[in-house]
Amino acid sequence: MQGKDNMMQTIKATRKVNIAARVPAGLLLAGVAVLLSACSTLSSLNPFSKTAPPRDPPAPLTQFDTAMTVRTAWSASIGAAADSALKPAVAGGSVYAAAADGTLARYDAASGRAFWRISTGTRLTAGVGTDGQTVAVGSRDGTLLAYDDSGKLRWKAQLTSEILSAPAVGDGLVVVRSLDNRISAYEIATGNRRWTLQRTAPPLTLRAAPGIAIAGGTAFVALPGGRLLALALSNGGPRWEASIGEPRGATELERIADVSGTPVLVGKEVCAVAYQGRAVCLDAASGNQQWNRPLSSTVGLGADERFVFGVDDKSVVNAYTHDSGGSVWRNSKLQNRDLSAPVSIGRSVAVGDREGYVHFLSREDGAFLARTASDGSAIVGMTVAGDNLIVQSRSGLLMALSTK
Repeated sequence: MQGKDNMMQTIKATRKVNIAARVPAGLLLAGVAVLLSACSTLSSLNPFSKTAPPRDPPAPLTQFDTAMTVRTAWSASIGAAADSALKPAVAGGSVYAAAADGTLARYDAASGRAFWRISTGTRLTAGVGTDGQTVAVGSRDGTLLAYDDSGKLRWKAQLTSEILSAPAVGDGLVVVRSLDNRISAYEIATGNRRWTLQRTAPPLTLRAAPGIAIAGGTAFVALPGGRLLALALSNGGPRWEASIGEPRGATELERIADVSGTPVLVGKEVCAVAYQGRAVCLDAASGNQQWNRPLSSTVGLGADERFVFGVDDKSVVNAYTHDSGGSVWRNSKLQNRDLSAPVSIGRSVAVGDREGYVHFLSREDGAFLARTASDGSAIVGMTVAGDNLIVQSRSGLLMALSTK
């Protein structure tokens, strides 16, 4: 090894390693990390070393007059997420959460009471997907596991590579994408594979978790390479395919344009965003583009009936009108805080940061309404259960924040 430049050339030569470039600290350079781990004397060259000073330090917390009451309704310890995007899921009045060590648990969304807590016996890297009756998670070795609502294993299936994206559960199927860009659907009742579709993966991709959303007999699949694919659940046949980010640039690093987060369904439209790409809303039935706006994001979008919210790769929060994509407001006071995907709740939009703070911004003008702290570790996922915001931290704190 002769330094960082030679390592990058080695990665390009193999063209088999998934890596990220110029992205927030929450997304690792997987290929570079592997090479550096093999040569401890090069730790000083690792731009993601814990001892290296940040090139772009996080913005200091802005002082403001609190305009909304936020309290912790309940909290629990689920276990650390490690480097995986283990976002909690909500269905049927329950919260489902997973930890990297294989823990899977179900909680009452209102009280936080644990219904059950089990060990899957494998290291989890993806989860959780649920329809309230079946819970699906994925592992580092490519195992897909499906449980019933009492925590009993229904079945498991072996995929061809690691699973990073949470499985989607609906319409009698579990739909999952493995790291080699193979999309498969399994019958909930039996675990039998219904169909599979192989897509070509770009030479370099983010080590991220582009998601899958199910609605109206269609699976909307976010893909590396800036594509959004709509598949018929009945047979896996493509209904349409749309470009969310066009790979551009002289090098493969510059051409990374992966779709980020899970596609957002609002009414008759589906919206998505890509790293080094744009935010796009399309007609869910036809794939016809309704509008697009320049936006590079590694975490995905949030939306409600009026607005679409996006966090760019500098942690600037943007709001657009849902119908036309017109810019409503922009909040740049949380720059470089590695914000999570935004979540609309009540009169606010919430984002979590790398230091465990959850910030509540006005959905109307982006002004700060409230802020609350968790356990000091990064927020890895948030979702809504009734009037509560369900938050999971990287160190394993699961909490419900009430905005009422």
